[in-house]
Amino acid sequence: MNGSATGKQVQLSFDRCGRCCKDGSMKRLTIEVDAAHRVSALLDLPVSARALYVLAHGAGAGMGHPFMQAVAIGLAERNIASLRYQFPYMERHSRRPDAPALCHATVRAAVDTATRQAPTLPLVAGGKSFGGRMTSQTQADQALPGVHGLAFLGFPLHPPGSPGSERAEHLAQIAVPMLFLQGTRDELAELALVRPLVGQLGERAALHVLQDADHSFHVPARSGRTDAQVMTELLDTLVDWVEHLVLAGT
Repeated sequence: MNGSATGKQVQLSFDRCGRCCKDGSMKRLTIEVDAAHRVSALLDLPVSARALYVLAHGAGAGMGHPFMQAVAIGLAERNIASLRYQFPYMERHSRRPDAPALCHATVRAAVDTATRQAPTLPLVAGGKSFGGRMTSQTQADQALPGVHGLAFLGFPLHPPGSPGSERAEHLAQIAVPMLFLQGTRDELAELALVRPLVGQLGERAALHVLQDADHSFHVPARSGRTDAQVMTELLDTLVDWVEHLVLAGT
């Protein structure tokens, strides 16, 4: 099965905020995390969707960031649904991330919402940087119902300039397949540390390296590549991995 949108004409429409979605399929949602917290979410659900990616944002930008929009649009073009959502601190326009317990509760609420919105679709969870790490911590603490795998768009292994693997220790507690999409210039995840980490996780973990990309998946002009080419490679790799999970029935 080929999930690539290469050479394919896709009908796109725009919501009132200018966000693009395939076949007019975007839906705005509100997710209740607990009695004190509600967050916004955007569901992109193509008619021919084969799976749904529960996609959490990075620490410094919310679900409407151009990178998050590009991922959602690209997945919709490839017939993969997505649910983007805010963490409570981003919802209230704060720069300071919530305590891990509240982030974990938000991840669980988002996965529950995805299940209710698309009960027949296999789920994959994860996200960009911080969002991926919060998702993996949640999964390690207690498996997320219905989630067949985790996909990390730039796993933040360590702070810039402070190499280490402590942030990844919880990954050993995760039983579902994991995909790491990492740039060779990522200052938050040195490949010399990422490669052995993925090796230690065994067959359930896969690593795809994007040449010349940084943590934001930008590439310098001197590389001879463009950000658009990197995004295409990222999306094609992610979709191929998701389809493998769906076909394998995991």
